[in-house]
Amino acid sequence: MEAPIKIFTCKASTYLAKEIAKSIKLPLGKSSILQFSDGEFQPSFEETVRGAHVFIVQSTFPPSDNLMELLLMIDAARRASAYKIIAVIPYFGFARQDRKDKPRVSIGAKLVADLLHTAGVSRVMTMDLHADQIQGFFNVPVDHLYASSVFVPYIRSLNLPNLVIGSPDIGGAKRANAYSRFLEAPMVLGHKTRDKANSVESITVIGEVADKNVVIVDDLVDTAGTVCRAASIMKQMGAKSVRVAATHAVLSSNAVEKIDNSDIKEVIVTNSIPLKQKSPKIKVLSIADIFADTISKVYNSESISGNFLV
Repeated sequence: MEAPIKIFTCKASTYLAKEIAKSIKLPLGKSSILQFSDGEFQPSFEETVRGAHVFIVQSTFPPSDNLMELLLMIDAARRASAYKIIAVIPYFGFARQDRKDKPRVSIGAKLVADLLHTAGVSRVMTMDLHADQIQGFFNVPVDHLYASSVFVPYIRSLNLPNLVIGSPDIGGAKRANAYSRFLEAPMVLGHKTRDKANSVESITVIGEVADKNVVIVDDLVDTAGTVCRAASIMKQMGAKSVRVAATHAVLSSNAVEKIDNSDIKEVIVTNSIPLKQKSPKIKVLSIADIFADTISKVYNSESISGNFLV
């Protein structure tokens, strides 16, 4: 008898899990969380998962309770004799800690990968990791999806003349080059220096942006300092318009206020993280169908290579 498929969610990603389940035409699995008075919590499955392919949806953005809840759900599924446990993590938190960039610091992304493996995960699905090499931190298969599957069609629909794809820094050049190739548009690079974390000291734009419509692509927008400054510089250099396409809308502190007061015409993001604050400049595209299709193909042992647009 074929092992059944069941989709569950943790609290922080319930909104996205419901969309994914609807797209697959499956009910969302029943689960609950027992909350103790001291802040400790205990998630549990309210239906059998024995012998099932269990997909657990949860982005691991702050607070760290979101990661802990996912780990406890994975452990509970393993102890309840699930056949396969697949963690669907649209936004993989701690991904910016992918190396030792100074002495005596942790490599947080590797630690989280080890925690997921120890908890009992069989496979991981995620989107637009901060660094591609994080896939190698896992000892289980990783399906690394790309938001370009929704961004590229949307950008094409804008019919922007003299389109230019921009990267906010040298590290994002590979991503920007992929968009440039698919959209058949030239590329410009930003070279930035930081005086400390989340603080950009200076940005230099390398390339021609005069009379161009620029779309800056990145994996996430956190404080929005980099993209706002880049947009200002590009407008000073004669750009007609500047848009930003960033997969994960971290948008910490007063990021939305910065965007509203900036030269950026539009910020295009996905719903990998729930939007904390709405803005007329922020456009949210759903990635539910991409994950739903990938989940279905993984369950049916079908190729998913066609889902990797970039």
